[in-house]
Amino acid sequence: MISDVLADATSRMDRAVDGAKEDFATVRTGRANPQLFQKILVDYYGSPTPLAQLASLANPEARSLIVTPYDKSALKAIEQAIRDTPNLGANPTNDGNIVRVTMPELTEERRKEYVKIVRGKAEDAKVHLRGIRRKAKDDLDALKSEVGEDELVRAERELDQMTRTHVDLVDDALKRKEAELLEV
Repeated sequence: MISDVLADATSRMDRAVDGAKEDFATVRTGRANPQLFQKILVDYYGSPTPLAQLASLANPEARSLIVTPYDKSALKAIEQAIRDTPNLGANPTNDGNIVRVTMPELTEERRKEYVKIVRGKAEDAKVHLRGIRRKAKDDLDALKSEVGEDELVRAERELDQMTRTHVDLVDDALKRKEAELLEV
């Protein structure tokens, strides 16, 4: 029972860390990275659809990206979705077949702004991890009548250690992303 609670908490924390890393990847650095566009939702026939399902993304140069839609009728919607995405600063142009996206050069001020965004995403991930810990602790407390006090204390210590480990993983990913953003 205790092992089930801890295993569930571990898998949920692993997914939270992976989600944080994916969020970090959506914040751009000096290069135009196709991952930046993974979470863009395009209004495709009235329903929000991820850009990756509507088009292929190619990176021919460091600061440009070519978006080739599978359905040419979605070209205008894709261009509009990219233009409306906050914190991207992209300038899409449509030539009738593809959307060419040129990313502006990052200024020092813009880099610092991106670092703040990444720190906010890291803090959100840590709050999520603490929420998972709280739920697991409540589940452990519910087992109080079925297991011994010593086992419960040991499980809580293990849960705290697991939480610290996952928070450290988020911090490490944050440090790497900050270094990447501030690198000129």
